[in-house]
Amino acid sequence: MIRSMYSGVSGMRGFQTKLDVIGNNIANVNTVGFKQGRVMFKDIMSQTMSGTTAPSDEGSGGINAKQVGLGVAISAIDNVHTQGSAMMTYRPLDLRIDGDGFFALSLGEEAQEAPFLTRAGDFHLDAERNLVNVDGLRVLDSGGAPIQLEEDIVEFSISQNGEIMAKRADGTTEGTGTSIGIVKVVNPEGLEKIGGNLYRATPNAIADGEITVGAANDPETGSGAIIAGALEMSNVDLTAEFTEMIVAQRGFQANSRIITTSDEVLQEVVNLKR
Repeated sequence: MIRSMYSGVSGMRGFQTKLDVIGNNIANVNTVGFKQGRVMFKDIMSQTMSGTTAPSDEGSGGINAKQVGLGVAISAIDNVHTQGSAMMTYRPLDLRIDGDGFFALSLGEEAQEAPFLTRAGDFHLDAERNLVNVDGLRVLDSGGAPIQLEEDIVEFSISQNGEIMAKRADGTTEGTGTSIGIVKVVNPEGLEKIGGNLYRATPNAIADGEITVGAANDPETGSGAIIAGALEMSNVDLTAEFTEMIVAQRGFQANSRIITTSDEVLQEVVNLKR
């Protein structure tokens, strides 16, 4: 009876965490570049009441072990990096990665050793013509350097390989030789969320721990193409999230019933002596 109570408590804790993750997914249903999370469960170790017995030469068969499980634990909280739907904005500095890869962002004028990564491509030009995100982090080019547009550029567009095509004050149009950088990550689920639509690389995301900023739409690295005038929206599916919410709610309710039933049984044991 005591085992069943603690199993119920572990189940309630697990489903509470699942509800927390579902709530965060639903809250970010319209967040640009957001990747949904999911909770996976695993059983806790089992208490062995009796061990196994092998079949004997005398003709008797083997006996299986008798084990009682001790509850549930969370095995993983995954970030699902499937492609989000595209939203057309027709704004030149709204960029979407069609395929694998992340934009690289830097804190200062010089790129730090480990730039931040993001799928949110809503970029802007600041007063010094630096290409930045909404929080002022500088966007890096394919060589890992912060991007700054020249003063004589009056209009520009961005090609699918990330190159900035500029129209200058004298009316000429040409490629600047500067391209938006893309980072290809071997294991995107190994990235660490740090808020603000940003990720930090971990040793489980990139094997050697070194982030290499390369070109977009590169067949050698498998990086995705850059689509200008569009944003990648959240990959949260509200229908699936509400269904999982119902499952989590009923699971929490069932585990609470285990605790209530175990308490009633214990009460009957206490009432045996009257």
